Parts: sequence; structure tokens; C-alpha cells
Amino acid sequence: MMKSSKWLAWTLIFFTSVSWAFTPFTVENIRLDGLQRISESTVFNYLPIKVGDEMDKEKASEAIRALFRTGFFNDIQLELDNQTVVLILEERPSIAKINIAGNEEINTDDLTTALKKIGLAEGRVFNRSLLEKVELELQRQYFALGKYGVDIESKLLPQERNRVAIDVTIEEGDAAQIREINIIGNKAFERELLLEVFKLGAYSYWSLFNGDSKYSKQMLSADLETLRSYYLDRGYINFTIDSTQVSITPDKRDVYITINISEGGKFKVNSVTLAGDLIVDEAELMKLISVKASDTFSRKSVTESSSTINERLGIEGYAFANVNAIPEIDNETQSVDLTFFVDPGKRVYVRRVSFSGNSKTHDEVLRREMRQLEGGWISTTKLNRTKVRLQRTGFFDEVNIETPSVPGQPDMVDVEFTVTERPSGNVTASMGYGQGSGLILAASINQNNFLGTGKRVSAEVNNSQVDTVYSFSFTDPYYTIDGVSRGFRLFSRKTEADQAGIAKYITNVYGAAITYGFPLSEYRTARIGIGFDNTDLRTFDNTPEEYKAFERDNGSNYDTFKLTASWSYDTRDRVLFADSGTHILLSSEIGLPGSDLSYYKLSYRHQWFIPIVKGWTFHIQGNYAQGDGYGSLNKLPFFEHYFAGGGQSVRGFRDNSLGPKDELSQDSLGGSRKLTGTGELIFPLPFSENSRSVRLSAFVDAGNVYGSDQSLDLKEVRASYGISFVWITPVGALRFSWAWPLRSEPEDEKQRFQFSIGAPF
Repeated sequence: MMKSSKWLAWTLIFFTSVSWAFTPFTVENIRLDGLQRISESTVFNYLPIKVGDEMDKEKASEAIRALFRTGFFNDIQLELDNQTVVLILEERPSIAKINIAGNEEINTDDLTTALKKIGLAEGRVFNRSLLEKVELELQRQYFALGKYGVDIESKLLPQERNRVAIDVTIEEGDAAQIREINIIGNKAFERELLLEVFKLGAYSYWSLFNGDSKYSKQMLSADLETLRSYYLDRGYINFTIDSTQVSITPDKRDVYITINISEGGKFKVNSVTLAGDLIVDEAELMKLISVKASDTFSRKSVTESSSTINERLGIEGYAFANVNAIPEIDNETQSVDLTFFVDPGKRVYVRRVSFSGNSKTHDEVLRREMRQLEGGWISTTKLNRTKVRLQRTGFFDEVNIETPSVPGQPDMVDVEFTVTERPSGNVTASMGYGQGSGLILAASINQNNFLGTGKRVSAEVNNSQVDTVYSFSFTDPYYTIDGVSRGFRLFSRKTEADQAGIAKYITNVYGAAITYGFPLSEYRTARIGIGFDNTDLRTFDNTPEEYKAFERDNGSNYDTFKLTASWSYDTRDRVLFADSGTHILLSSEIGLPGSDLSYYKLSYRHQWFIPIVKGWTFHIQGNYAQGDGYGSLNKLPFFEHYFAGGGQSVRGFRDNSLGPKDELSQDSLGGSRKLTGTGELIFPLPFSENSRSVRLSAFVDAGNVYGSDQSLDLKEVRASYGISFVWITPVGALRFSWAWPLRSEPEDEKQRFQFSIGAPF
């Protein structure tokens, strides 16, 4: 249609030039006939003649050509009525709607976007020639997915007001299955070994589950690059992929892939040198290069070394440094001389640090976490550390950094932090359940970022079958400008031990404490606190005899002044759900001389979070704790004992069930020493991207509790393995675990499935 319209127009222009023999005249008026959707102002904007112009046959031809070039019209006729130019216009229809049906493999929005790129979209002028382009574009996308049997049919449906609807019906068919991948030219490695690095694979029964046999052009390209990297990382510096043939059977169901390669020889590194403006001491930079002389050449090691040097230069403020590895290849000796050429560029300074997204949190709360200062040179290490510190406040879901250049000043940048605030305060009344604590009823007011100041305020009422707690606490993490923190707490707690599977007794405790924290370095913190507890003890007829003996010797009401102290080393990227880093905590609690109870408790915890690949982390944790009495008290008070077993200790064993037992009731007595450990492989939850509030892991737990008269016998350690699921919700953590004992005794109380809902994390 479009071609015929153009032919008509040029024919009209030709005959006009021949037959029109009017005397040039001055245009007094221009009239437009036939317009429906297009406004007159739009036409006049493109029309090269206007009232007052002199009209001749060249101007008439030019006017017709100009309007055809707009693409708005199927036909244009120009007539003269005295001194009036009359343009009779036939508009092309507009696209009212595009309906796509039958597409399952490709999202409709993605298809709509692809069609828009070729000029086919709702509201645009319809061009019939585009229908063929539509089918070709859709076919191209499906061919890339290996669906060579796709059938695409498009229809036009006329609509009112000179509009059309386009119906596109797709029959996708099945993706072509790869029947064989053949590699020709491989000598150093077996074909099966090379195919293991491919994501694509020949059809097998496993293909029903992983879909690796469905041909995809993009995936094949990625696999070829992986193959190239495989060889280059093993010394084959002259490796090439000579050709790739993809053959499709006539029924378009099966695909055969043949890859022709040339391996070349295996090269070793002859020498490694540095050149350029080194800035940093050469000996220090050489230590950052992982590839050494006599090593087999590896592109991966070379790239990692360049990146490591770049990061080191970034610490010195050279944010835009270039480190290029230049190889000198000797094909005769099959060796490579590597030169890392360092171009640091200019040292870059920070003009301004700004924040956005913190609608509630004061700027000073973010600024006090800054390790990158205004006016100083930029440091990638300081920027990354600042990001981690902001994440660790718990006030933000996301923290992003941008460093735009300052216009006209190539050696200066601005640092822009964009944060997404999370709700930091809540008033809740909640109900939960834990297998070790029973029904939990709680009401609390928590404000971790009180009025945007970063201060933490909490008032809580927590009632379970084991504990009834009333508490109020306040913490100022920046009591001084140097980062010294101060917090205090008032509390009352009633504990009914038998409800937790422990030998029967009840304690009522009330008290207060004040704690100061002192930053010793970027990663080290010391805390010291002083507090007072009043403990009222009640025993019963079925209370174990050793508990009653403690009460007879020491009374049933105790005033204790406590000194607490701790030292921590923390490089974790987050406090909650960390992905990397180490956390070491040494803590102590001492009942001071002059108190009714003089005792001490010491504990040590060490955690490692080792990232493997994105979303996968290996977590190792070890804990040791012990306590004892001193002075007139010859043992640790039994209500200060340690316990193990349960969902937050050695999973697979009932809560608090490990360690010494009462001979008569077989209730747990706890112990003065505890040893536990955990190894976990943390991995992403399938079909979920919310790794910040959901965590899935496979674990091995081990540990036990020992009485004061027992030696620390590792043969008594219990162990289990299983899987765990933790979900952080506004009402607390939901914990679920399934565990099976690895090492146990017949008398142990095992519990395969364990859970708690709404319990503290």
C-alpha cells in the first residue's frame, strides 16, 4: 500500500510538471480537506508554503513531497481554487491497540518494548510495511531462544475514527533440543571435561529438571566465552575458536553443535615487572600480584592482580587509575613476560559529601559514620567502610554511593549517599510460641532511631510460660563526639525454670545497669558496665537437693553488685544476616566483693562469615563459657548455670536438655561450663530475592554443658545436622529447623523439628 501511494504521488508530481501551466500567483489562502486526527497546525508546520508566498509548479511539487515525507498520509492531492491552494489529504490510520496472544516464553512487556523499537506502538501512525517487520522481529527473538518451530500470524482489525487494532497470535512450539555438542581440535583436555564448564548440554533425563538441553544463542555465546576463559586461565594464550556450526534438523526439533578450536601451546610466565608511575612502593605492589615467574599463565590471575593494584591506588586517592597488564609473548619458548603498567592519573579529592533519602534520620546521624571526609582525597576503602557502617546502624534497607565528577575540575568529585530508610520504630502487641518457652505474649514500644537522632529507646512487656519480663532501656551510641556510647536499663524478670525443662525453682529479679562503650579502633570496641540485681529465690519439695543446699548455705534473697566488661572485634558487613567478616566477643560478668553472691562468668565467641559466591556464605561459630564462685562462694549459683540444646543452641535436641541431670526427676541441672560450635552453609531461598530478611542454611551443630565436678571431655559432645529457615518479621524472628543427631546417647531427648514464632532473634 505504501509503495503504491508513493508511486501515485510521484506520478501526480510528474504529470503536474507536464500539464500544469498556470501562471504563478500569490497565495491568498490554504485549505486542508480530509483531516481527522492530525491537527491543521501540524500540517502547516511541515508545509513549505504559506499565505503570501508566490505559488508555481515547483512549489506545488515541493509541498507534496514534504507532506509525504512525514509518513502521516496515504494519498495527497493538490488543487487550485482561484488564489486558494486546496490540499486533499488521506490520513494513514493510527494504531488503537496491539494484542499479543500465545506468548509464554517471552513476557508481553518485553515483546511490546521490542515492537516499539521498530516503530510499532499504540498511538503511532500505522505503516503496513511494519507488519512484516513485526513478524521478523518476533521470529528473531524466538529463534534466539531455540524455538525454531514458532508460528506467528498478525491481523489488522479496522476501528472507528480511522484506527486499526493489530492482533498477533503466536504458537511458540517447543524449544529445539541439543542432541550433541562436539568439540574438534582439543588435545590437552578431554571433551567431557570441557563440556562440564558449559551451561548447555546434550539432552538427557536430567534435562527435564534443569533445562540445559534447550538451545539458546545467548547461552551458547556465554559458553564459548567460558571455554575461552578455561583455556586462557590454564596457559593457552593463543587459544582460538575457529568456527561454530549450529545444525538444525528439518523438523526443527533437534540441534547439533560443532565447535572447532585451536589450542596452541601452553605458556609459562617468564618474568613479572612493574612500570609507569608507581606512587606506592614497588615492593608492596609486587606482593599484590598473584601471578609469579615460572607459573602457568592465567588470564584470571592477571586480571585479579590488576584489580588489586587498582584498589591499592584507590586508597591513596587515585580513584581513576589504570593498570594494564602488557604481555610479551615468545612463541618459540612458549613463555610470557608480563609488565603491569601503572597510570595513576591525578589524585582525586572530595569536594562535598551529601545525603538523600533520609527523610527522617538527621544528616548528622549519617555524617558521624563517615570515614571519607570532605576536602581529603578519595579512598575506596573509606567509602566502602562508610557504607558498611551505615548498613550496620540498622536504620536503612539500602545504601548506595555515587561519585560524580565536579564539572570543570577533573581532579574533584562529589560523594553522594542515597539511602532507603526502614521503619525504625514500632508499637506492637504480639503473640508467639517457642517449643522451649511456650506461649509468648508481648507488648513493646521500640524506637531504634528516636526522632531521627540515632538514639535507641525501648519499653517492653514480655510474658511466656518461662519468663515474665518488664524492662526499659535507653542507649545513646554517640554520647560523646568521639563515639563513646552510654546506655542504661531498668528491668524486672520472673523465671519459672521447670517450664523450660529445668529442675524446679522460681526466681524474681529486679535491677538496673549502666554501660559505656569505647571505640578502640575502627573494628575494636570495649564496653564496661555496673549494675545492681536483687534476686528472690523460691524452691519446692521436688527441687533438687543440691539447689536446696545452696539456699540453706546462702539464703534465698541476694543483693548483687555486678561489673560487666567486654571486648569485641567486628568486621562483619551487617550485624543481622551478615555475608562476610569476623566477629570475636570476649565478655565477663563479676559479682563484686561485698555482694551477697561473689562469682564470675567468662565467655568467648568467635564467628567467621566466608563468602563463596553471590548469595552463598559459609558460617563457622565457636562458643566457650565458664563460671565459678570465689571468696566465700565455692561454686557458680545454679540459677546462673549454662544450658544447651534447642533451636538456638545444639539443634535436634530438646531445649536445655543437654548436660547434667537430676538423678530423681531427670530434669536438667545445667552446668558451669558450656562448649558449642556450628558450621553452616547459607544459601539463597529458591524463587526469592529477599536475602535481607530470609535466610536458609544447612548446618552441623555440636556441643554440651559440663558440671563443676566434670572434666571437659570431648567424648561427651553431642552433634546434629539439618536445615534451618529464619525469617525476620515485624513481630520478631520466625525460626524453623529440621535436625538429625550425628552423635548422641540413648538417654538424650531428641527433637527433630523445632520452631519459635515471635521470639527474639
